[in-house]
Amino acid sequence: MTKGMYHYIREAWKKPDVEILRKRLVEWRKGKTIERVENPLRLDRARALGYKAKPGFVIVRVRIGRGGRSRAKIMGGRRSKRQNMKKVLQVGYQWVAEQRVARKYPNMEVLNSYWIGKDGMNYFYEVILVDVDHPQIKSDKTINWICEPANKNRVFRGLTGSAKLSKASDRI
Repeated sequence: MTKGMYHYIREAWKKPDVEILRKRLVEWRKGKTIERVENPLRLDRARALGYKAKPGFVIVRVRIGRGGRSRAKIMGGRRSKRQNMKKVLQVGYQWVAEQRVARKYPNMEVLNSYWIGKDGMNYFYEVILVDVDHPQIKSDKTINWICEPANKNRVFRGLTGSAKLSKASDRI
C-alpha cells in the first residue's frame, strides 16, 4: 500500500531534526507570547483537527511558561496545617493556551490546537481559530456548525479536544 504525504510528515515529527528545532525555539522565545502565523507548522496535525487553507481560518502560535502554578504564600493568621502551598490550576497547559488565544481574538472561535515544541522554560502550541462571521465559513457545510450560537465560547466551557482531555484526567 502506498503511503501519502501526511504519513511522512507525521513520521518526521516523531523524530524531529534537533538543530532546526533548536533554532526555531530560540526564535519563538524572542517573539511575542501570542503570534499569528501564515501557515501551520504541522500540516498533518492541523488538517486532522479540521484546518483548511481558506479564508476564515487563522493559525496562532502561543507560548506558555512551564513550571508549578501555585498560590502565593499566606503571610499569617493560619495554623501550620493550613499554610501549605496548594496547586491552583488543575488545567492542562494546552487548554490554558487555547483560553489565552480566545481572549486575545474575541471575534473568533477556537477550533482546536496541537503541540509544536517545548524547551526548558516554555511549551509552544499552535491554535486553530475560525472566523464565524466569514462568508466562506458560513457556506462551508463541514465547518459551519461552529457558527451556531450554541458553540460560542466553546473553549471556556471545555468543549475543545484538549479541554475534554484535561477534564477527563481530573476525574481519575
